[in-house]
Amino acid sequence: TDILALFRITPQPGVDPVEAAAAVAGESSTATWTVVWTDLLTACDIYRAKAYRVDPVPGTNDQFFAYIAYECDLFEEGSLANLTASIIGNVFGFKAVKALRLEDMRIPFAYLKTFQGPATGVIVERERLDKFGRPLLGATVKPKLGLSGKNYGRVVYEGLRGGLDFLKDDENINSQPFMRWKERFLYCMEGVNRAAAATGEVKGSYLNVTAGTIENMYERAEYANTIGTVIVMVDLVIGYTAIQTMAIWARKAQMILHLHRAGNSTYARQKNHGINFRVICKWMRMAGVDHIHAGTVVGKLEGDPLMVRGFYNTLLLTELKVNLAEGLFFDMDWASLRKCVPVASGGIH
Repeated sequence: TDILALFRITPQPGVDPVEAAAAVAGESSTATWTVVWTDLLTACDIYRAKAYRVDPVPGTNDQFFAYIAYECDLFEEGSLANLTASIIGNVFGFKAVKALRLEDMRIPFAYLKTFQGPATGVIVERERLDKFGRPLLGATVKPKLGLSGKNYGRVVYEGLRGGLDFLKDDENINSQPFMRWKERFLYCMEGVNRAAAATGEVKGSYLNVTAGTIENMYERAEYANTIGTVIVMVDLVIGYTAIQTMAIWARKAQMILHLHRAGNSTYARQKNHGINFRVICKWMRMAGVDHIHAGTVVGKLEGDPLMVRGFYNTLLLTELKVNLAEGLFFDMDWASLRKCVPVASGGIH
């Protein structure tokens, strides 16, 4: 029933790895830098996280895997913001460790059930699009910045008319002076509707509703829904609370929600510090996005074949089994949360 986390710890020289693991466990739960008398007022033995296993990382001299268990009552139900505030809040700046990386998590059944998960998932999306037995084919409008609304819509039409199922906005196209969001949405949907009429197929274009405030995102999403799009997108950089908020809106609006993982490599790419992207995959499936960029091994972005397969399995399987080659350290039942569609990102070329 505990939430389990696996950290890759690189202790400072002279710091015992077991002590470093215990410090990470304490700081991410009830402890602080010193002993305080108010510890006597609570059941610290229950609420303090426990480092129950420390193993050396194969092939390294100074790195260790620390397995830490957290009591579920430490976390607010259905809140990624609260979960992450504890697990990754202060510990990454801890003096006792030179580097720290969150490699994997196991979320128990009871806590998973407090999250909505994806609203559509793989099967419902295919039913809405009436496309089965093959991958869905999409592309991103290029150049990503600088096109007028009319030319942007022209690219959308040409791509969909040529056989694509989806076109999409890129992560940084929002509402700039050269093309405001409403203009882009209208021209995109004109292209989508023309291509759908010409081919007899359901077509779509991911309309990026990312904005500076949640209120503006709601406005853009509602307008996109009004003009008939089947899918909208947001960027990872909007934050976990905003992502969960938009996922709830998308469920109510019966809209497919795509998440662009913009910014993830700032903490996922380094091998000894940050957060492994498989953890982000788990959090985003819990949050309720229907699509997420999950990498590919043949495009412009960095990706290891086995690790990428692990990301895809994390998003698609209903039950995870330990698979160290793919970076899966825990068995985990997804508690009937729907599957999340992994999208090959960085191009296939």
